[in-house]
Amino acid sequence: MKMQSLRDGNCYACKQMKQHFDSVEQVNNLREIQALRRLNPHPNILTLHEVLFDRKSGSLALICELMDMNIYELIQGRRHPLSEKKIAHYMYQLCTSLDHMHRNGIFHRDVKPENILIKQDVLKLGDFGSCRSVYSKQPYTEYISTRWYRAPECLLTDGFYTYKMDVWSAGCVLYEVASLQPLFPGANELDQISRIHDIIGTPTEKTLAKFKQSRAMSFDFPFKKGSGIPLLTASLSPQCLSLLHAMVAYDPDERITAHQALQHPYFHQQRATEKQALASHWRKATTFLPQHPVAPELLSSTWLTAKEGRKQKQPLKQEEDHPRRPGPAYLMELPKLKLAGVTKLSSYSSPALQSVLAPGANGRVPLLRPLKCVGANQKTDAQKDIKPTLKQCRLPTIDRRGGGY
Repeated sequence: MKMQSLRDGNCYACKQMKQHFDSVEQVNNLREIQALRRLNPHPNILTLHEVLFDRKSGSLALICELMDMNIYELIQGRRHPLSEKKIAHYMYQLCTSLDHMHRNGIFHRDVKPENILIKQDVLKLGDFGSCRSVYSKQPYTEYISTRWYRAPECLLTDGFYTYKMDVWSAGCVLYEVASLQPLFPGANELDQISRIHDIIGTPTEKTLAKFKQSRAMSFDFPFKKGSGIPLLTASLSPQCLSLLHAMVAYDPDERITAHQALQHPYFHQQRATEKQALASHWRKATTFLPQHPVAPELLSSTWLTAKEGRKQKQPLKQEEDHPRRPGPAYLMELPKLKLAGVTKLSSYSSPALQSVLAPGANGRVPLLRPLKCVGANQKTDAQKDIKPTLKQCRLPTIDRRGGGY
């Protein structure tokens, strides 16, 4: 159902649930809501925007993004199938959504053209009402998935199947998009498994031994070699047919996974395009970063860490005689300290030191001669010129009474 929001004016898709709920906890435990919250955001998973729950009536509605159409509406009534480039573009996105879903421990169980949505060449998988956890205990629900897209292990067992059933369904969708006809259009379960055997052939005893005996169906199948997948469209490449055979393998252990399907040669162009788009994104992201290291003096301020672990901000003063230049940091003269009561050492010289280090007549430094010691009460001429900066004061006497202070 299409609805318009009064808040932002945008249109959304509203899914009204038939079931009525008693509490918010029951709503939060709904598998579809939990799956969408776990899988979002993803470019190929339908986005869940809001959950509307009315406590009085118990009604529940899911507000999702609005798409243009589904795959069934796309191919319905078409005289000519889509181009193989367009088919590969859609199937790559479908396999990407399945891979993301299976990696997060969820399998859909109802992959079909009606649940695959499209908007401006972007494909998204929706309707997670039948999904289950990969780690949940078997057996699962027996009657699940639309019959035409149901895997053999779903037909021959009482709920003993895995996430590989989604790959089988995706293979059936691939054939239907390419040929505009369903691959296995069975009228009932017996007719469905018979149509599968007509095309693929009856499975080996080793494959049947993996399936747990179903109560509703016998495994005494007449031997059929299988006619093979009908090539209704001669324009399909060998890579596409190879991927299709790998996705509809009878034995689920031999069936390809969604992650392996993404690495198939059929999607070579899609992987190259995705890699190029990712590289372009990183180039744009690194455009704003500096290409050369910034010198410390070019920064307006720096952070110095105190001994106590505190940070204090100290501005760096730039000397006028050192022009700014890019590149690594260079040596600069530290600012001169101005302390009260300290005499500059360069204001007087040491005659004794000069006499010792004075070079001789031949240009060589003479041997050190013993210096004449000056008494403690005698002062040199240079020392007499220095005026003491401290005043002499006498401390008052302390009277001692009884040995105390």
